[in-house]
Amino acid sequence: MSAEDRFSMSAEKYLAKHNILIYFEDSIAQLLEHREENPKLNSIKFLSEYFNALRDGNHTMFREYSFVHVTSHNRASFVRLFWKCYRQIGKKGDLLSVNEYHSLLTLLCPDFPFEIVQKTARIILLDDAMDCLISFSDFIYAFQIQFYYEEFIEKVHDQYQSLIQTQRSPRDPVVVPSGTDDTSIHQNSHHPADGVDAMQYFRAVFPLCDRSNYSTPPANSLKEILFNVPRVSFYGFLMAMAKSESINDHIGRLPPKSELLEGADSELTSPTIRLKARLGQTPSSSPETAPVSQNHAQNVYSTKSSHTVTSRPPSAARAKTLAGKGNRAPVVKKKESSDESSDSDTDSSDDTI
Repeated sequence: MSAEDRFSMSAEKYLAKHNILIYFEDSIAQLLEHREENPKLNSIKFLSEYFNALRDGNHTMFREYSFVHVTSHNRASFVRLFWKCYRQIGKKGDLLSVNEYHSLLTLLCPDFPFEIVQKTARIILLDDAMDCLISFSDFIYAFQIQFYYEEFIEKVHDQYQSLIQTQRSPRDPVVVPSGTDDTSIHQNSHHPADGVDAMQYFRAVFPLCDRSNYSTPPANSLKEILFNVPRVSFYGFLMAMAKSESINDHIGRLPPKSELLEGADSELTSPTIRLKARLGQTPSSSPETAPVSQNHAQNVYSTKSSHTVTSRPPSAARAKTLAGKGNRAPVVKKKESSDESSDSDTDSSDDTI
């Protein structure tokens, strides 16, 4: 938002646009809840840590779905949190099923709905093959589109179905399905394999852009997608959105796909860890170190540090050092005995003199 837009807004409109009241209410509710458990809680420090975590995007960890889903900032922050916690899966090249991805999401948000993960898989697989395995990079970008633009996707799906209906020839008979054959004819007439005209679809979805009550992708990004193909299917359109670098930059939480798995693993910032410690949880209970309770996700949920501890044998240099430490004590003892003998020799020599 530009400075002119910010200062031209009324106070009420600014608070509503950035959901300030939602965060004020949640911060006070969290403060009162923790004060019951700890009457000596420092309110100023607690609120400072809360809004620092909100600024850094680490405030959605272990929160309920109603809070994670309530604002666009929360949704984008949760997508980035998922990427930061589980990027090792992509580095190792593991392919996971829909159920396994849902298990990982529930470690960050216990009541995260399975339906959103299922819709994400349909964007990638273009059908209902829920038993297929999906790479981490494909899942994270499709999940970002489905979760962040959920209301927009519902609107454009309605527009797509409307165009499908208008493409039917007026001479086609209206068939009431009474058997398997009629049902297949009825379904095929509503879902043509070649999709809809891309230009008509753009004109239908363009008025939905730049709405204030839900997040929408930039109109120029949709123009780039739909102006390059003659026809488009609904899930093909969503997959193109997931691959769009301009839409990813507009959300501003994930790096480009070429840099998704590069660099060192980034740590979660300390405000979130301190805030969760007040909930009775230690930093070791974070998703990067906690064991997986689900059996089907246990094989993929491991960190680099755990591999380092369990798989690295002691080196030869370390063994040599340990051996050296073992031989050091006798040397000192021998030196002490020699000193004693020298002292005794001195005493005897003195007696002789």
